[in-house]
Amino acid sequence: MGMIRLKIRELAAEKGWTLKEVSDRSGVVYSTLRTYARSPGLTTVDFTAIQKLARTFDVMIEELVEVVKD
Repeated sequence: MGMIRLKIRELAAEKGWTLKEVSDRSGVVYSTLRTYARSPGLTTVDFTAIQKLARTFDVMIEELVEVVKD
C-alpha cells in the first residue's frame, strides 16, 4: 500500500497560519490535523479532510498531497 504526506505545514507557513488557524478555517479537527501535519507518511487519510484542506489553502488536491512511497 502506498504512503502519502500532506503538505500542511508548508502551505500554512506560506499563508502565515498556525495549525490551529488551519483547523478553524477548514473545519478539520485540530488533533487530526496535527497528526496529519506531523506524520512523515500516512497510509489512510479521510478524503473529506483532504478536500476541506485543499479548499482552505485554495490549492488543487495534487498540490496538497505528496506520494512518499508507492
